[in-house]
Amino acid sequence: MIDRAEASSILRESTVTVFVNSVAGGGRARSCLPPIQKLFEAFRIHAQIVMTNSAAELESSAKNAISQGRRVLFAMGGDGTFQALANAAFGADALLGILPIGGGNDFAAALALPDDPVKAAEAILRGQPRFVDLVRVRTAEGRARFYAGGGGVGLDAEAARYANGPYRWLPGRWRYIASALRALVSYVPLEVRIDFPEGEVVSWEAKALLAAVLNSPTYGAGLRLAPGATLDDGSLHVVLIEDIGTLGVLRLLPRLMGSGELRTSRVKRWRAQHVRLTTDRPCMFHGDGEILGPTPVEIEVVPRAVQVWAPVRP
Repeated sequence: MIDRAEASSILRESTVTVFVNSVAGGGRARSCLPPIQKLFEAFRIHAQIVMTNSAAELESSAKNAISQGRRVLFAMGGDGTFQALANAAFGADALLGILPIGGGNDFAAALALPDDPVKAAEAILRGQPRFVDLVRVRTAEGRARFYAGGGGVGLDAEAARYANGPYRWLPGRWRYIASALRALVSYVPLEVRIDFPEGEVVSWEAKALLAAVLNSPTYGAGLRLAPGATLDDGSLHVVLIEDIGTLGVLRLLPRLMGSGELRTSRVKRWRAQHVRLTTDRPCMFHGDGEILGPTPVEIEVVPRAVQVWAPVRP
């Protein structure tokens, strides 16, 4: 772990490259940039701003920066934006940061960062890097991809399509709740099988509303599916919500809209390092709200995968 004094030295002596996903958060990034730039100046830190038009463009730009020896890399966007940065930086000697401005900022929240990007930038500049885990998923197509917060199959994956499309303009949790309600109209519950290739956990099969694998305690802008999860506990937190029907989902909504808590006896939870999800029909798996590929999927935790700037922990 880099201590606070060393962290300050690294920031002062480095050029901090800030990759901005200009479409994240409904395009609010540009209005937040001037105060963030002034903040860097106040801390006497040189920052280079790199505008990008998508997470894919950001990932490509980050890879190029790393190849040129840049070490301190920030992303301004949401969970999908940080996913792009993490995939670009995995395996490199890089120090990453997230300035949250997306529709869902669950990874930033798990780091205890404020949801305001300017306040988050100040917390980072007064903080230090810490190691966090990533989740590696391999899809049926053979694609391997890391995600940082939460992913899954079922209703949430269907909702991700709407959250990244017609409901993208809605703020925070409203975006994900509205997307889930739209997906619920035509959703047919999946038969999901969860296997644990390592360890002694017994496989489980059920008709499910969704099956999720999380690294963070929340996803979908604060829905608390895995309240006991931390970003560095070396575990996957597997959550299965059995089919509860449309009325059951509607009964959960008031609490989900308020506290984000999920209280129903139809939830099953496990901790593991390696999981395989199989479904009774072809469906897509999402990670951090990004569609990653079709099932079946193999999922494993990668402990201490990257270093991320965060507030100093008590």
